[in-house]
Amino acid sequence: MVLVGRMNESAASAAEHLLRAAIERRIFPGAVAEVGSSRQILWQASFGCLSFDEGANATRPDTLYDLASLTKPIATTSVALKLEAEGRLALDTRVSEMISDWSGADRSMVTVRHLLEHSSGLSARLIDHPPQQRRAFVHDICSIALEYVPGTRSIYSDLGFILLGFCCEQRGQTDLAAQARSILELLRPAPDAELLVTVPPDDRTRTAPTRPLAEDDRRGRRLTGEVHDNYAAALGGFAGHAGLFGTARGVGQFAQTILAAARGNLVGPPPFTAADVQRSIIKSAVPGSSRALGWDTMLPTSSCGSRLSTSAFGHVGFTGTSLWIDPMLDRYFVLLTNRVCDGGTSEEMQQVRRAFHDALASL
Repeated sequence: MVLVGRMNESAASAAEHLLRAAIERRIFPGAVAEVGSSRQILWQASFGCLSFDEGANATRPDTLYDLASLTKPIATTSVALKLEAEGRLALDTRVSEMISDWSGADRSMVTVRHLLEHSSGLSARLIDHPPQQRRAFVHDICSIALEYVPGTRSIYSDLGFILLGFCCEQRGQTDLAAQARSILELLRPAPDAELLVTVPPDDRTRTAPTRPLAEDDRRGRRLTGEVHDNYAAALGGFAGHAGLFGTARGVGQFAQTILAAARGNLVGPPPFTAADVQRSIIKSAVPGSSRALGWDTMLPTSSCGSRLSTSAFGHVGFTGTSLWIDPMLDRYFVLLTNRVCDGGTSEEMQQVRRAFHDALASL
């Protein structure tokens, strides 16, 4: 464990106790956490093992986790904002201008902004089993009935971000994974600050495994270095909604960059300028929505608990990952677990996340 400042020992001790208790309750087999400011890391710690198996390797600071939906703000949103800065994509560009299958009076008004704010009318997932080819995915997303009039509500949608990824590929003239990789390289990551669109075979021994869901054709075996989400798997391992892997330091370095920009302290290349970031974290005008551009914002019921400020924004991942950033407090909070490797429920994970942030809000 790395801790800066003796005055923070009680907060760190409370968080450590909380995470060890969650492992004992089998909510997840292991976790790696990092908390910091826009200037420095304040706390880093690793807990438990890569799985519940007897003799399983312990987690380490360089353990790679399937980040799941953290892919949305870290990778896909960054790609979209970079394309916008280059003049190749606008937030008000209509999806129908980029995806020919996206047609019909009910869909004609949908824009890139709607996709980023989860207000496109699309449902969360497909009704039927996902297709195994991209072309069929495009068809299914573009033909599924919309759940509501676009722009009138916000329903969290993997389908919307998959479609956003397709739009980014059309305007970026290359695949989404390549665009994400080039953007993440702008962060000039240190050797331990890894954010990967593909896990090399040699790194799988330090990658936290997951178990496929019951509806996944891969059920019955563990996934190590393979994306947990079956939609992303069908699309080659990386898509607009999921597919990114990373270490806590990798997510933390990204968070520090975003935090500094949100506070107006950093002038970086697009999409990491202060103007880019500050605009992306403004809450949507969609009625009843807590969404911003790719991010969620603070609510009393949020996974960030009750002690962060109203300026906080973040995201979570189904596998058991989360990132929250608070410009007012000048703090970011990273918690990476592999809950979906014989661990607990989403509800139990939510309780741990809230308690984790409440414990460390004063760090």
